[in-house]
Amino acid sequence: MERRVVITGLGAITPLGNNVEEFWKGIKEGKCGIDQITKFDASEFKVKLAAEVKGYNPEDYFDRREAKRLDLFSQYAMVASREAWKDSGLDKETENMERVGVVVGSGIGGIQTIETENKKCNEKGPDRVSPMYIPMGILNMATGNVAIDIGAKGESMAMVTACASGTHCIGESFRMIKHGYQDVVLAGGTEAGITPLSIAGFTNIKALTKAEDKNRASIPFDKERSGFVMAEGAGVVVLEEYEHAKARGAKIYAEIVGYGATSDAYHITSPAPGGEGGARAMKLAMEEANVKPEEITYINAHGTSTHLNDSCETQAIKTVLGEENARKVMVSSTKGHTGHLLGAAGAVETIICCKAIEEGFVPATINYKVPDEECDLDVVPNEGRKAEIKYAISNSLGFGGHNSSLLFKMSN
Repeated sequence: MERRVVITGLGAITPLGNNVEEFWKGIKEGKCGIDQITKFDASEFKVKLAAEVKGYNPEDYFDRREAKRLDLFSQYAMVASREAWKDSGLDKETENMERVGVVVGSGIGGIQTIETENKKCNEKGPDRVSPMYIPMGILNMATGNVAIDIGAKGESMAMVTACASGTHCIGESFRMIKHGYQDVVLAGGTEAGITPLSIAGFTNIKALTKAEDKNRASIPFDKERSGFVMAEGAGVVVLEEYEHAKARGAKIYAEIVGYGATSDAYHITSPAPGGEGGARAMKLAMEEANVKPEEITYINAHGTSTHLNDSCETQAIKTVLGEENARKVMVSSTKGHTGHLLGAAGAVETIICCKAIEEGFVPATINYKVPDEECDLDVVPNEGRKAEIKYAISNSLGFGGHNSSLLFKMSN
């Protein structure tokens, strides 16, 4: 028997705020979390801007010894997971923790540790490499550390699908609960990739914008867009079987009713022509939920501010909804606010969809100035809108041709 799956806890650490309340306030106010890179000297780099987490002190969350043994991407995942778990009201003393899973992904994992230890090895010799290098750097350790921290003994894994990782993690967790394998899953994504090597690599593949005005850098669907802005942080949600949540009187933010995942099988970085892979992912999510195109109120687009992504995603939305419905639906990209959190993007954007449904507020696509005829949808330019959201879609599209879509509804 298939079971219903709801979201009962939210946790986030982002460029707009280090908890969900601050983060959502920044989204509603149309704030931009992008600024000059401060994590390293970027004076010799072509890219000067990033969306960094601000005012973060590890010792506010961990003791000094523990913090030194955790790469930043694991720290962010744990901070977000603690908030989500607390928000859910679940109690590990009364919960069957063998039925609680953790699925937290990342695009590039512990790259900060990898860079640091590689430098040590090259400059000081192999004996100087930290014994914690491997357990800090490998990508599954965000999930592992969250499971240890929370005491979750169910299924534990990490999805790695580049910028679709967070959405895939939530989607696969949805399936785990829907089909009876788990009762509760902490799911999401985390990223801490604002490092010299990472910025250089993404710059040289021509993915990042070289714009120096923070308000004209991440400009999804704008004709002058020229690449994305690297961001960091984490988003984690608590997914729960509906009857389980209802029995304990949990607050329900939204219900997940559909999930689609596809592959372009086309190119390592470029989307398939017409965004056909992304279109199939949205179509699968809608078919699972038995939702018609005219019922979709809002789409939180992947909307990276790269030329190909935004034009192809526009075409994908038109393919799935049809021209008439595509022009009626509200479509915004919140990456103007947050930058692109890579593997954490879909998780943070899931939180945005939950809050949008809860409060009846559609976030804007900020810093939008020059319309693009290739992106001729209602992109909710510059000002958010009050609107009842019955159904919302969140899209994530990753290098390698990975596409994922989640469909949310108001729970009843």
